[in-house]
Amino acid sequence: MKKLLCMMLLALACVAQAANADEYENAKAAIARRDYAAALKTLRDLAAKGNAAGQYKLGWMVDHGLGVPKDPVEAVKWYRLAADQNYVNAQATLGWMYENGSGVQQNFAEAAKWYRLAAQQGDAIGRFDLGVLYRDGNGVAKDEAEALKWFRLAAAQKLDLAQDELGDAYHYGRGVPQDYAQAMKWYRLAARQDNGAAQASLGKMYDFGDGVSPNIAEALKWYRLAADQGVADAQVNLGSMYYKGKGVAQDFKQALALFKLAADQGDETAQYNLGVAYYDGQGVAQNFPEALKIFRAGAARGKANAQLYLGIMSRRGLGVPQDDAQAVKWFQLAAAQGQPIAQTRLGWMVEQGKGIAKDEVQAVKWFRLAAEQGDTNGQSNLGVKYLNGEGIAQDYVHAYMWLHLAALSGEDGAAEKSSNAAKHMTAEQITLATNMARACQLKKFKACD
Repeated sequence: MKKLLCMMLLALACVAQAANADEYENAKAAIARRDYAAALKTLRDLAAKGNAAGQYKLGWMVDHGLGVPKDPVEAVKWYRLAADQNYVNAQATLGWMYENGSGVQQNFAEAAKWYRLAAQQGDAIGRFDLGVLYRDGNGVAKDEAEALKWFRLAAAQKLDLAQDELGDAYHYGRGVPQDYAQAMKWYRLAARQDNGAAQASLGKMYDFGDGVSPNIAEALKWYRLAADQGVADAQVNLGSMYYKGKGVAQDFKQALALFKLAADQGDETAQYNLGVAYYDGQGVAQNFPEALKIFRAGAARGKANAQLYLGIMSRRGLGVPQDDAQAVKWFQLAAAQGQPIAQTRLGWMVEQGKGIAKDEVQAVKWFRLAAEQGDTNGQSNLGVKYLNGEGIAQDYVHAYMWLHLAALSGEDGAAEKSSNAAKHMTAEQITLATNMARACQLKKFKACD
């Protein structure tokens, strides 16, 4: 008798479960045809009966404001009820709510807890998001190896976001040895799924020849695909190619249109590029006040290139009163961040005593810092200092070496100045200086003296 009763109860449970499944499918169909009122009614009935799928989907509708006012707090309530029943989609979504502080106070540890529960059930999104927390050290100790473990599991499930992350890891050597072939493999897998970030990264690899022969046509193809999806990085790079006429006919207007699209997304490189366009008057009417506005915003965020331009504009009195002291201030800020052009310009201001006390030794310091980064103007100026013995002991061999390096890169006047140095040198010294210049190139201009 007891066995028969158990069988009857099991049968009834199966019937109820099947009925709930039918109701859930009806609710999904109602959502698809935008009959949100019908969907909400069905989902509320299911949620009241404790159906996890119904609770999750009801939370999703409330979260997105479909048929009801958007209410993330209410959504979290329903997600939690479903997640507590081990409903995997609810666990992953609840993790996202905690990670982003939507409907709850932001709590990365709680986010990690829910992502882990979803990940342990094999959910690809949960695995990916848990990997991101380990990558960034949010809510868990930063652990690149652990991050890669979860990314690999999600990538094996063909999740494009995880494939793109693995591409980045191999491209930049994050947690694994740098391997351009592996980077290309994972980017391609993600790009085939229309992942815009992966498409943009493929564009970069072909643009800069990372592990492949540079191929501008391929770079353009991938940049365009990513830019069409609104990827700001691709819009900037594609815009730069139009600006320079690299692989395409030079088109400043097209470049600016792309820069504006990226700038509207908050991309700082695009905003800077727009400032340069207004400064140069390329693609738009020259507009120093507009350039100043953009550069000031960038400088306030500590951007060295923006600080450099503010220094140049202060020095020349472009859009602002001419002010050498202000120019020095901006050059110092940019130079301290390693901006080589700013270092050269600061060296010149110190050398000339413009806006700051004249100091030949300090001038040599700044010229050297710029020269060691490959700045040809800095190399030329450092060579002249050696040539004239200003701020440093006179040394014709080192003068020739730096001036020769600058001349090889086409720096105006450097060849003539190296010839002046050669007048004071023996043939053996010229040969020595030439060999030193060659060695300096191989060392990427570091520790050449």
